[in-house]
Amino acid sequence: MFASLGWEAWVTLGVILLMLIALVRGMGRPEIILFGSLGPLLVLGILTPEQAFAGLSNSALLAVGALFIVAAGVENTGALSFFDRLIFPNSRNMTVTTLRLMTTTAAMSAFLNNTPIVAMLIPRVRSWCERNKVAPSKLMIPLSYAAIIGGMTTLIGTSTNLLVAGLMESSGYKGLGMFDLVWVGGPAAIATILYFGLIGYRFLPDRREPGGSDDEGMLQFLFEMEMPGGSSLVSKTVEEAGLRSLGDAFLAHVIRNKEIVPASPEMVLREGDILAFRGSPAVLEHLQERHGLRSVLESVESAGHMTLPIFEAVIAPTSRLVGRTLVDVNFREEYQGVVLGIYREDESIDKSIGRVVLQAGDLLLIEARKGFDKRWNKNREEFYLVAPRRAERVKPQPGKAPLALFILLAVITVAALGYASIVTTSFIGALAMIGTRCLRGRDAKSAVDVPVLLVIAAALGLGKAIESTGLAEAIALFLTENGSAFGVIGIVSAVYIATSLLTEVITNNAAAALMIGVGLEASTTLGAPPEAFALAVAVAASASFLSPIGYQTNMMAMAAGGYKFSDFFRVGLIVNIVVGVTTLVMISYLWL
Repeated sequence: MFASLGWEAWVTLGVILLMLIALVRGMGRPEIILFGSLGPLLVLGILTPEQAFAGLSNSALLAVGALFIVAAGVENTGALSFFDRLIFPNSRNMTVTTLRLMTTTAAMSAFLNNTPIVAMLIPRVRSWCERNKVAPSKLMIPLSYAAIIGGMTTLIGTSTNLLVAGLMESSGYKGLGMFDLVWVGGPAAIATILYFGLIGYRFLPDRREPGGSDDEGMLQFLFEMEMPGGSSLVSKTVEEAGLRSLGDAFLAHVIRNKEIVPASPEMVLREGDILAFRGSPAVLEHLQERHGLRSVLESVESAGHMTLPIFEAVIAPTSRLVGRTLVDVNFREEYQGVVLGIYREDESIDKSIGRVVLQAGDLLLIEARKGFDKRWNKNREEFYLVAPRRAERVKPQPGKAPLALFILLAVITVAALGYASIVTTSFIGALAMIGTRCLRGRDAKSAVDVPVLLVIAAALGLGKAIESTGLAEAIALFLTENGSAFGVIGIVSAVYIATSLLTEVITNNAAAALMIGVGLEASTTLGAPPEAFALAVAVAASASFLSPIGYQTNMMAMAAGGYKFSDFFRVGLIVNIVVGVTTLVMISYLWL
């Protein structure tokens, strides 16, 4: 089967392998790598320009872009704040809390972009944990996983589902309906939620267990505050100032006249002292508001008492920051932000923040202007992820919340009933959000995640190359001939597993684009329903639970919960099995 392939198929396979290596090693931004992969195929005539760039006019691309705006309109009006009452019970019962948190998050994620949902809920979950003396590490992974599995249940739950539907239509098949995924993704989501609520939360790490200094996660954050002349703490001892024990933080040392001095209870505090704390960044706001302490570095905004957003950023291996200090890179000017604190897994930092030699994986607490996260999330060479920790104190528009929810409901209902396609309803919904001022025009522009759209467009072009060169057919024949003893479900399982492994090392959209052609060819060869393979690819491409790098919300959870990389593998392996087995059982029962 492979011997009969033409040179075009072998070149395409070589380009794809090089693309995979570049993606795994983080040699550039995913959208650039994927579009760069189209170059050789265009030059050699394997793809025509129309084939390579057909994705730019594909309905899936347009639907995803419009849905970004619809989701931003809902978020901007504060329409989802009432879910707080559904999520957080008055009791500390972890089974009840986990079930309510995951069920509500999954329900929201079924219809909205999961990244802003998780960003919105992280501070709320933290607040509940602080009030109830529960470690955030008990809830942050369930929060992220709930957002992921919720996206598996509807066509608009994630851009990957829309990509799979778009590739099916471009290959001549009927696309997926609004709720086709619910018959597979729904049971998988229920099984995952029940697992965590009844059993799984017990196996999550507790980063606040006494005596576990190396495992205290966020308790090892280092941040510095300066003692201004008007502070109520001037001339008091450390003990009189109440800084010996702050609950979730403690005073590690004092920097005086450029020298580091251990913080003894008897030390008298002076104006100009720099106090270095180790602990939870939540204490930072308390110190600013109650004692008048201020950031060591000049703020990036001279706006009086305006409260700027605070972001958490994880340094990528390719970042210019690696091996250098904040002073070396002139961080404030180069990145337009101020680093308030640094967290490093399994290591206590005892130097001044500005003099710490940074490493890949370090978590920075950054004060910056609104939009810092959107700007730097587009450049994955510098940071794995930038996520808001403290939202800018912007007054929402509660009066327009019902209108925003009505627009969202109309988008879903009209498409689900078949009166119009999802691209039509989402486009009209986006216009309605802007026209009714639920979202301002400039905010709508920033709401669209352009890198995601470019990845989808390039992935559609690569999918066309895999199909037109016969590569998909050859791989499908290989699978069917070698897996015939296991029946059709065995072939579906092989496609599912291959997609699931790919999505852990490359983007989920790229994984789906590479495997959907193989799945559809296999369905033709076997005479099996194409929906069976399409649903397997769609769910598997989103089933990224083994690594924090595989999915954006996992990186947000890692920062918020103080997890280690190994935590995700240990917990995610079981979830991968639960989701995989449930998905394949439902596909076998309903389609095969």
